Amino acid sequence: MNSKLVIVLKEEKGETRCSMSEKDLFKVEQDGYIAWLTLNRPDHRNIMGLAFFKELTKHFERFDEDPSVRAVVIKAEGKSFTAGLDLLEFGSLLGGEIGADTREQLRKTILQCQEGMNAIERCRKPVIAAVHSHCIGAGVDLLCACDIRMATKDAIFSIRETRMGLIADLGTLQRLPHIIGHGWFRELALTGRDFTSQEALQMGFITRIGEDRQGLYEEAKGIASQIAACPPLAVQGAKEVILYSRDHGVNAGLHYVAQKNAAALPSEDVTEAMSAFMEKRTPVFKGK
Repeated sequence: MNSKLVIVLKEEKGETRCSMSEKDLFKVEQDGYIAWLTLNRPDHRNIMGLAFFKELTKHFERFDEDPSVRAVVIKAEGKSFTAGLDLLEFGSLLGGEIGADTREQLRKTILQCQEGMNAIERCRKPVIAAVHSHCIGAGVDLLCACDIRMATKDAIFSIRETRMGLIADLGTLQRLPHIIGHGWFRELALTGRDFTSQEALQMGFITRIGEDRQGLYEEAKGIASQIAACPPLAVQGAKEVILYSRDHGVNAGLHYVAQKNAAALPSEDVTEAMSAFMEKRTPVFKGK
């Protein structure tokens, strides 16, 4: 099979829909309203190069626009979830003479990579990360952009950049304090030390620990299914309000949600929810 061929299989009514990108960096499967995005460089421990971030942005822009997607789960093939950045590829950007033009290009490259993580956070559909084994460096940046994180009991995390003479620049330093608080965050960011799934659970970085990968994926599917069963516009609106309130503060967030609800209500899904409750049946939400 031609590796550059884009494979698209579409099946309706609960059947799986699969696609693979040109560079095979990701696998995408859709099961009902849940999209599964799989990191697919197992032979390279799913390290992240420039193409990774470009493809990541494209995938999440598509998920955001696709009404058939109501939740996304990120997982990975191979022995590690990810070993972080492709240091050989990014190291090549610093080769040769270092001048003002080189530094400007590096700045643009960093911003481009940040956009991949931003696309995850910006996606209106809730994103769940299901982590196994090592999740290092840029992998933590990726997790910080997700809404919900869970891991196997053998998972190991690290803001490794500190130990490499670098400053984490893809979102960890900006997002992680809001997730776990400054106490734990500063210890992890300033030491660069490894921390376990049990520690991650204790500090609130992850919410669940699975015995193994299969159990973890079942847990992730269960949470994603609960999200997908809710009225999609309400879920997406809640995510937008959460992020807006984080970035603008309590009072601005309260004004924002008041305006958002005033514009959105009533909706067909609210009417359906009330009718289903009165009729003691399962509601069917259409995102309208």
